[in-house]
Amino acid sequence: MKCTQFYPVIQTGDVAATKAFYVDNFRFKVSFDADWYCHLQSGEDPNVNIAILKEDHETIPEQGRGAVGGLILNFEVEDVDAEYQRAQAADLPILKSLRDEEFGQRHFITRDPNGVLIDVIKPIPPAGEFVEQYAPEALPAG
Repeated sequence: MKCTQFYPVIQTGDVAATKAFYVDNFRFKVSFDADWYCHLQSGEDPNVNIAILKEDHETIPEQGRGAVGGLILNFEVEDVDAEYQRAQAADLPILKSLRDEEFGQRHFITRDPNGVLIDVIKPIPPAGEFVEQYAPEALPAG
């Protein structure tokens, strides 16, 4: 399969509130907007996209309808400290405060209005046993 684009679709009961959250807090722009579906594109990178879909829309098979659960969106960024300050200033819920992890991430976790976790990450060099768990070409640099 040759994939031409990949993006998550968040199923929600409130498309408008979810759209506002990502536009206001993560610098997304609206590229398609309907009351039942919204497609968002990063204002900084057109290859980064999210879609939002009304959880009971007819295009979703009946057995798949409902609010999203068990999902974490990872956003890798250049300056996680600045993003953490922005999240705090916007009063976003901070579920995991900014920290360095030995497995190679400096990150914090917040959530959207649907409970979708958002992990904002800057890769950092791993420590100890985690170094050996990376493929050589995937090892984060300092």
